[in-house]
Amino acid sequence: MEAANKGAFYGKSPSVGLNIQLPHEQHNNPYQNISQTFHHFFTRKVMFVKFASAYVVMPGGFGTLDELMEALTLVQTGKTRRIPIILVGSGFWGGMLEWFKTSLLREGMIHAEDLDLIHLIDEPEQVVAAIFKYYETRGFEPSAAEREMQLNL
Repeated sequence: MEAANKGAFYGKSPSVGLNIQLPHEQHNNPYQNISQTFHHFFTRKVMFVKFASAYVVMPGGFGTLDELMEALTLVQTGKTRRIPIILVGSGFWGGMLEWFKTSLLREGMIHAEDLDLIHLIDEPEQVVAAIFKYYETRGFEPSAAEREMQLNL
């Protein structure tokens, strides 16, 4: 996450850090204009998605998978507005997406349109293009229903 914070910090946007209290490992990186620390993972995960315009996920471990599944669940169930959810790196994520199709979809655990929530992209330029394309077709402003949704947890 430091890379995203660093890009925003040196760019035109404020850099917001959503940190978690852990007994080890986690510390605030120096590239945060605004820093919020959470005690519980679930509140931090909701905040990651609640006000996001896009959700770009790089290769990672269990924590990354946990955050990705939370984002997918919140969007799929309509608890937050629909946003582009982009997985970067087909070599890393391809096997998981294939498992979604061959296991989750085949067993009826998800619907085919749920797979449309995910975009698998390899190049940074394509990530930016996918986000712009999404908002060029739907507009950037949240709908009245989405604004109401954001007022509620």
